[in-house]
Amino acid sequence: MSTATVQAEAPASAAGPAPITEPGVYDMSNETYHAHRYALSSSGARKLLPPSCPAIFRYEQDHPQPPKKVFDIGNAAHKLVLGQGPKLVKIDAEEWRTNAVKADVKAVRDAGNIPLKPSEHETVHAMADALRRHPVASLLFDPERGTPERSLFWRDDKTGVMRRARLDWLPNPRSGRLIIPDYKTCRSANPEKLAKDIDEYGYHQQDDWYRSACRSLGIADDDAAFVFVCQEKTAPYVITVVEVNATSRRIGAARNRRALETFAQCTASGYWPGYSDDIEHLSLPPWAEIRDTQEYL
Repeated sequence: MSTATVQAEAPASAAGPAPITEPGVYDMSNETYHAHRYALSSSGARKLLPPSCPAIFRYEQDHPQPPKKVFDIGNAAHKLVLGQGPKLVKIDAEEWRTNAVKADVKAVRDAGNIPLKPSEHETVHAMADALRRHPVASLLFDPERGTPERSLFWRDDKTGVMRRARLDWLPNPRSGRLIIPDYKTCRSANPEKLAKDIDEYGYHQQDDWYRSACRSLGIADDDAAFVFVCQEKTAPYVITVVEVNATSRRIGAARNRRALETFAQCTASGYWPGYSDDIEHLSLPPWAEIRDTQEYL
């Protein structure tokens, strides 16, 4: 198994980063990575397909949204677990209602950092401590065994589309099976709930996407494992490590192939359709038909 060379990207200009044409592993900030919108990401591939559509994908690419408070805990936990990312700034107020506090919060966000309430600051540190005590997760994110947040770029052989992925953790080359972890925060790490999350959030597509990146760049072979380290955001911050099964990965691979073909077609034509270009003939949902049939007919 060979390992792709890590390349440092040149600083971005005011017009944005220059397109990457050479496949490889790149060292860049999260903001720069997301600015390479000509290259399709796993989240973008999922947005192209139902229940979304290409028109929504294109709009969100052209109109990036500012950071949302709801993601602060997850992003802050990522920072502490991975050891890389924006600075965490504790705001000494549990209520962010006064103009002075709001100004402090805005200043932190404008600087690219993450503002946290005192209780949130305590929570994310407790989450990181819990992960370091977990027998499996602590080894997967051992600073001596890998590097955080590497950006992978490679070209799809069938469509010519440039693809991208940002690994939470790139393990060091070693003998034996390579295990590539991805850190997720969640409301419940119960395996039954996580099975539903895999379907709802398309984690089986992410699994195939990241495996494809690592195979294409010589980082891993077909035997490599990709696992999700899922941690609850409430005490006691339970952790479950999940590997998607083979059937789910095949479904994810098929969906990714459809997304790549859709992206290539839309890019070539300049047309990004909505849910349908035809007249849709709709009926009531089955439960509504049963309800109204019993009541009115």
